[in-house]
Amino acid sequence: MCMSNLIVVGSIALDTTHFPNRESIRDVMGGTASYFTLASSFFEKTGVISIIGTDFPENYKETLEKSGANIDGIEIKDGKSFRFESKFMDNMDEREDLATEINVLGEFNPKLPEAYKDAEFIFLGNTDPEQHLSVLDQVKNPKLTAFDTIKLWIDTKLDTVMEVIKRVDIVFLNEFEVRDIFKEQNLKKAAMKCLDLGPSYIVIKKGEHGALLYGKDLHFSIPGYPLDEVVDPTGAGDSFAGGFMGWIAKTRDISEANLRKAMVYGSILASFNTQNIGPDAFKNINMLDIQNRYNDFRRIVEFE
Repeated sequence: MCMSNLIVVGSIALDTTHFPNRESIRDVMGGTASYFTLASSFFEKTGVISIIGTDFPENYKETLEKSGANIDGIEIKDGKSFRFESKFMDNMDEREDLATEINVLGEFNPKLPEAYKDAEFIFLGNTDPEQHLSVLDQVKNPKLTAFDTIKLWIDTKLDTVMEVIKRVDIVFLNEFEVRDIFKEQNLKKAAMKCLDLGPSYIVIKKGEHGALLYGKDLHFSIPGYPLDEVVDPTGAGDSFAGGFMGWIAKTRDISEANLRKAMVYGSILASFNTQNIGPDAFKNINMLDIQNRYNDFRRIVEFE
């Protein structure tokens, strides 16, 4: 069993997505753990903790393995995989959730392989926050823990979400989620309320408008990478987190300067994600493509 210094716990899903001006896609691999892993594996071998049903296509498991991921932590259970159906609005930035079928994910009790327990970098992605607490209890001495969630868990298990927030180093939320949790429209004030609970940093994702990084004495903002066309934004936030955490795990550097670089790499991986469908997003790119887009980013934000 291979050691993984970066691990992700989260959903592996089969997604159905409807678009405003073209044909829908059905039963495409999605979920937090999938997108995160495909993005992070450009930088660091990633150990995956999740559950799938017996209906999950074999070719999608092979896609994860080919990325270099360690899938020893993926449990296969009789039944249906987690399924998510949504519809994008005309602006391709807003999305309506149509159906969420938890299926086998609702029965998931994550048990970390021994090789995962020494991981230094932990990402707790979209799944039941009680499962996040279980993972935090199993890892031995992580260097950096990070957490993301969605409206489903905010609406149904807010107390547990807050408990997880208190135990992690970085919180990833989109602008709507952070306002919802902390009952504050001003994003800086909402960020400070989050940091008061214990995390060192919060990343606020703003879709095509970029992302914000807050610490107690830090405010860093990046734009979204400019694209001519957005094909499918599904998983962009998870790809952002994968790029961010993958870079941090690769460099083993959690200085503020390196966190700023991680924000840029996160935005770059998210931009590639939106230019294709599902697991195809990262099939035809390599580190040179990522570095070229990083250099573009430096030119975009340069002001002196």
